[in-house]
Amino acid sequence: MQCCKKKFTFAISSPDEFLYVIVTTDIGPEFGDVRPLDRAHMRALTVNGVHLLDRLDPNDAFVSELASPAVGVITWSQRQHLVEMMHSRDRNNKLLEFLTRRSVADFQKFTRVLSKYQAHLVPLLVTDGGKASDV
Repeated sequence: MQCCKKKFTFAISSPDEFLYVIVTTDIGPEFGDVRPLDRAHMRALTVNGVHLLDRLDPNDAFVSELASPAVGVITWSQRQHLVEMMHSRDRNNKLLEFLTRRSVADFQKFTRVLSKYQAHLVPLLVTDGGKASDV
C-alpha cells in the first residue's frame, strides 16, 4: 500500500557555522514505525539540535548503551565510529545525524537513555522553545 508515503528533508544550522544534515527518504507503513522521523521529532532536533551539539556529553557509557542490543538506537559500528572521533562536538554532530535516520521509537529510546545519563538535556527534545510539545 503506497498511499501514505511522504518525503522529508531536514537540516540543522548553528549561529557560528552552517551545518547541514540532509535526509530525504520515503516513509510508509511497511516499516512498522515512522522512519526516519516524523515532523514533530524532526522539529525538536531542528529547533534544539544546535544546543545539543555543545551540551551533550557523548561519553563511552552513554554511547555504548545506545548501541546495546537492549536499546539498539545505533549500531555497534556507529558506536565505534563515534568513540574514535576526537572532539565531543563532532561526536554529537554525527550522533544527531544517525538519530535523524532512525525511527520514532528509536528517538524515544534515545530520550530514555539520555534521561539516565544527562536528564537536564531531555527538555530540549520534548519541548518547543520552552513550551510543552507533542513529541
